[in-house]
Amino acid sequence: MTDPVLPRLVLDGGLGTRLADRGNDITGSLWSAQILREDPDEVVAAHRDFFAAGADVATTCSYEVTADGLLAAGVAASEVDDLTESLLRRSVRSAVDAAQQAGVDAVIAASVGPYGAGPGQGTEYDGDYGLTTAELAAWHRRRIDVLADTEADVLLAETVPSIREVEALAGELDRAGVPALLSVTVVPGSRGLLSDGTDLREVAAIAAASSAIRAVGVNCGSVGDVLAGVRRLAECTDLPLLAYPNSGERWDHVNRVWVPRETAGPGLIDSVTDFLDAGVHLLGGCCRVTPREITAVRDRVLAY
Repeated sequence: MTDPVLPRLVLDGGLGTRLADRGNDITGSLWSAQILREDPDEVVAAHRDFFAAGADVATTCSYEVTADGLLAAGVAASEVDDLTESLLRRSVRSAVDAAQQAGVDAVIAASVGPYGAGPGQGTEYDGDYGLTTAELAAWHRRRIDVLADTEADVLLAETVPSIREVEALAGELDRAGVPALLSVTVVPGSRGLLSDGTDLREVAAIAAASSAIRAVGVNCGSVGDVLAGVRRLAECTDLPLLAYPNSGERWDHVNRVWVPRETAGPGLIDSVTDFLDAGVHLLGGCCRVTPREITAVRDRVLAY
């Protein structure tokens, strides 16, 4: 695993969104991981679509690949560990294959989703896990070890909602000794609070003390909330910043649907300059952000 330099890079958009737009059913509990398991060529094709749109970074289809999630989906306990490792490795290989097919020199970011995306039942937006830092570290350990032993350029711990999980992930990433990025979620409208209510200053301090974390940022919130979050981080850290908001909708994890927010905020494309002015080095989109929008982001980054 190499240690990538962090110039200004364009991230991809919502991989699950792209898979759905290509005609795949991602409504099950495994989300895009189901497509990785059943039709990995579609994952390769979705990555290629984002490369064609101008993305410099591919985020792997490993966010929801967990032993707990596979067990809940009916995989036998005797098979789950081997299948989890196989799918994690396949997620990275799919992104690498897509980059090779597209003829691009891309950064492959291996997604490390939060506990809430596995057994946490969609609680990645509030961090209400009821687990200690040590318990969270133990839960993440095997997946981080597998992804660290792949062709990925960097591990991306993303959509992290709680300070205990930030601590756990930082410790495990440092132990693994590989370059990493950290991205958290924030309380809507809070202008700088982690989803569990912690000031982002504490996130910045943990990231700064880590030997592995190369950049810190915010993802999967509205443009306004993500921008407020990275502006708060910019006050607290000299680390490069990353930002990739979603479409502005709210995820209803009980009914597994995206719900429009009552008040529409600023859009991603019109806010590119604001993000760059705030010190963001890695900018893209999360859920419901399409290749078309990534092309527009790319154009504005190049013109900045």
